[in-house]
Amino acid sequence: MNRISSRFEKLKKDGKKGLVAYLTAGDPDVETSELHIRQAIEGGIDILELGVPFSDPTADGPVIQEAALRALVSGITVGKVLTMVTNIRRYSDIPIILFGYANPFFRYGYERICSDASKAGADGMLIVDMPLEESGELRSYIDKFGLCFIPLIAPTTSGDRAGRILKDAKGFVYYIMVTGVTGARNEIATDISSRVKEIRKYTELPIAVGFGVSNGLQARSVVEAADAVVVGSAFVKAARDGHLPELVKDIRSALG
Repeated sequence: MNRISSRFEKLKKDGKKGLVAYLTAGDPDVETSELHIRQAIEGGIDILELGVPFSDPTADGPVIQEAALRALVSGITVGKVLTMVTNIRRYSDIPIILFGYANPFFRYGYERICSDASKAGADGMLIVDMPLEESGELRSYIDKFGLCFIPLIAPTTSGDRAGRILKDAKGFVYYIMVTGVTGARNEIATDISSRVKEIRKYTELPIAVGFGVSNGLQARSVVEAADAVVVGSAFVKAARDGHLPELVKDIRSALG
């Protein structure tokens, strides 16, 4: 059993909802980024989505775009991100997902990234801009090296397509609550319960919901029908502003 499955099993046993945190690797530099990651882990996150910076993050809003730029300017590379994973493994067994775009992984080499990620201690990969039809080669290496390919489901995903995407999925499902780019929002989608119920027809995997959650009240609201909530832009901004521990504590407390 991988770390992701083990973590969700423990959450279920304890009657708790999971907190999945996205942080951009290397923002604003590796040392500070590693401090932010440690703060988030110590604050009680359950899964870390470690963002691999890319120069053209088309699915991300201004907060994560700017974080990626700061990281790239500071000299972050895929190799340095993997070193950060190795460093995290020295003090934590938290599940770690490499979250990014296809281009940096393609340039690094699909087989090489999967091999090196597994050796470093990563548990899975989530590729924002890789549709099912183009994922075959990478997924073959992900399977070979014992990683999980985390699937994305959007509000516009049809039932038939969801079934195909989730057929051989592992780890958990990331349901994007709204269309558009990442970023904190004042209002949260109201059809989450029905959408999550529909997704459960096609998979027994845990379902995490995200895109726009920025505080504990919102997190508690959206996670009622799901197994976990994903928080990204709000954590990246909080890290930048110096109050990440407080926000993690607020959301973790709201989830129980």
